[in-house]
Amino acid sequence: MAEDLLTVSALSAGYLGEDVLSEVTLDVASGEAVAVIGSNGAGKTTLLRAICGLLPTTAGSVHFGQTKLTGLGAHSIARAGIAFVPAERHLFPTMSVRDNLSLGAYPKRHQHAKLEFVFELFPRLEERGGQHAGTMSGGEQQMLAVGRALMSEPRLLVLDEPTTGLSPLLATEAYSALAKLRADGLTILVAEQQVPLALSLADRGYVLDHGKIQLSGQAAELADDPGVRKAYMGVT
Repeated sequence: MAEDLLTVSALSAGYLGEDVLSEVTLDVASGEAVAVIGSNGAGKTTLLRAICGLLPTTAGSVHFGQTKLTGLGAHSIARAGIAFVPAERHLFPTMSVRDNLSLGAYPKRHQHAKLEFVFELFPRLEERGGQHAGTMSGGEQQMLAVGRALMSEPRLLVLDEPTTGLSPLLATEAYSALAKLRADGLTILVAEQQVPLALSLADRGYVLDHGKIQLSGQAAELADDPGVRKAYMGVT
């Protein structure tokens, strides 16, 4: 059995002195894809931001391998090997595709091999290499956001709602790319409202509701769970 790469223990976090998360515990093994599913407002973004050092925690701990991440800044967590792709993507709109990708690799050098890897995964980005990121379609911007994260050669890729603003076809294409990364052995943690897509990628999943983990299990088990199907898939 693979060792846990990410361990979240009884984590609480929130905003303006009020916790949104309440004692959330989860783990992600090396080489595994794990989905956190839930409706809008369930606390998924808060959870990922707390893991990645973008939001202070009020209780609990986060470990990445043997390294305690709790209390570290986002830059230190990124350098430890975690790349975060937010739902808003946060691209530099007036910079070219290539320049956005190069920034993802900073401060590392020897970017050529990493660029080739990203361009192989997303050929459209190579075609749009000189184009300003802000003029690209939503699907292309999502490719760029993921590609930029991959430039840092992460050990763990964390994605918040990667289908935000995408058509059903583009959302499916986005998950096809993630499946390729998963097949290559990259560890993935994804938070998503598009439950069927997320569970099709994941080995395991957690159901987050009102800031608490309500259910967890193998992805196939969650996909067949009557409560999950009714609440998140529109199946009665």
